[in-house]
Amino acid sequence: MDTQSLLDALILGLIEGLTEFIPVSSTGHLLLAGHFLGFQSPGRAFEVLIQLGAILAILTVYFRRIIEIIRDFPSDPATRRFVYGVLIAFLPAVIIGVAAHGFIKAVLFESPMLVCIALILGGFVLLIVDRLDVNPRYHDATRFPLGMYFVIGLAQCLAMIPGVSRSGSTVVAAMLLGGDKRSAAEFSFFLALPTMAGAFAYDLYKNRDAITGAAALDITIGFIAAFVTAVFVVRHLLDFVSRRGFAPFAYWRILVGSVGLAALLTFG
Repeated sequence: MDTQSLLDALILGLIEGLTEFIPVSSTGHLLLAGHFLGFQSPGRAFEVLIQLGAILAILTVYFRRIIEIIRDFPSDPATRRFVYGVLIAFLPAVIIGVAAHGFIKAVLFESPMLVCIALILGGFVLLIVDRLDVNPRYHDATRFPLGMYFVIGLAQCLAMIPGVSRSGSTVVAAMLLGGDKRSAAEFSFFLALPTMAGAFAYDLYKNRDAITGAAALDITIGFIAAFVTAVFVVRHLLDFVSRRGFAPFAYWRILVGSVGLAALLTFG
């Protein structure tokens, strides 16, 4: 048993849970942390598979809401419309994710410099959007127009570039299209379920032969850490965003990206 590897897995799991649902790019943080820790996983499977912990965190916190949606789906047109909206938003990620999977993993996931630049640029974008003086038209994530769901789904695909942030791209798109901060963040939660579950299943299939016993143990440790921290984040994020907006996350992105860039230029 490699104690250092297990410790690295624990650290990365904590990072995953803390960053998955805030607009700072969990993948970007994981890739940078893994680079400086010297942590490697076959096919970058670890970084995707520990997302199962974050998926289960949403299911845990939103369990009652999800059960209500399942119960009302056959009889309530508004519920069916929302479910169709989530699926419409999910569709672009399916098509582009499958088509570009090899390029994403072999090229984009292997460029820490790209991650840092994306973190910094994304931080400035988030800061600008957070400060826009707009009058939101939509305050309920379940009642966005169907076309708005699709555009949010297209924006989510930008997060295939590590450092961009899945939640960040969906939140920015939702706010620019008229959603308020709370509804934008909440829809990001719902869209995360099929998106992350699909990425998890696809990566598990693609890397099934590369996951050894040692790798499985690392993934298990990372999964548990991600689940515990993600539950905390999901329970408190919406209230935090309602009070403080997204500026704190924008500043964090710029700080991490700048420090990472300086470290890469200094140490490689």
